[in-house]
Amino acid sequence: MVATAMLSVQIGAALATKLFSTVGPQGAVTLRLVLAAAAMLPLTLLARGAKAFPRRGSLGVVVLFGLDLAAMNLSFYEAIARIPLGVAVTVEFSGPLCLSLVTSRRRRDVVWACTAGGGVALLGSAIGPRLHLDGVAFAALAGVFWAGYILASKKAGKSFSSLDGLSWGLAVAAVAITPFGLASKGAALLSGRALGLGAAVAALSSVIPYSIDLLTLRIVTPRHFGVMLSLGPAFGAVAGMVLLGQGLDVREWIALGMVAGANAGSSVSSPRDGSEEMAQVGRELAA
Repeated sequence: MVATAMLSVQIGAALATKLFSTVGPQGAVTLRLVLAAAAMLPLTLLARGAKAFPRRGSLGVVVLFGLDLAAMNLSFYEAIARIPLGVAVTVEFSGPLCLSLVTSRRRRDVVWACTAGGGVALLGSAIGPRLHLDGVAFAALAGVFWAGYILASKKAGKSFSSLDGLSWGLAVAAVAITPFGLASKGAALLSGRALGLGAAVAALSSVIPYSIDLLTLRIVTPRHFGVMLSLGPAFGAVAGMVLLGQGLDVREWIALGMVAGANAGSSVSSPRDGSEEMAQVGRELAA
């Protein structure tokens, strides 16, 4: 189930790159968020009725949640427009991993933090004709927003029931990103090809994997989920190679392994039944 979810996410990301030539990264993000919100919010309202609407005290939470979601996805799409998918996923993944390690008080996590930092530094040393600095910077920015998204989603989870918070967050994100998409490509967003690919990306990158993650976390511990989540960068690299013809060199594979290994080590060595932060990463991976 975890492998299916991760594969779905990376196929969706690879498919999104096919939209770049038509609508650009900003247009692709706009289609993904608008169509995902259009799918989830009506279902939430149909299932929950008036209970799904945010209360006055939770409006600020859902706005922050949605804005961070929009910024995270926009940064990531700008990254994969410039650098290989596997590299972008690896750099982005370091954001929530660092959040998990920073919030930990265990000395052994210093080792995992250094390992992850070393992997990102190794990727940084490859910046040049192959890896553009702006692409790596966008991926790192996406990682920062992903860490912020985890914190915002915790507040949303306390303020909303079921998937209400996610549905409203997607709606806010869609409203926030639409002006950028329209300014970028305008009417091109309404072409049949763009809408078709956008719907596929929304389903593959949001609806399907998120649902699978929720089911998975009911039958495995967050610790084990965190270990399995470590395969995310590898899935990104494989999807990039198979679907986009983006091969990685030895240095990039080593860096990928260091970041993934740091996450696995942190999850395995947790004295609790899993890291709360990495569990939240799992819940929000596809959002």
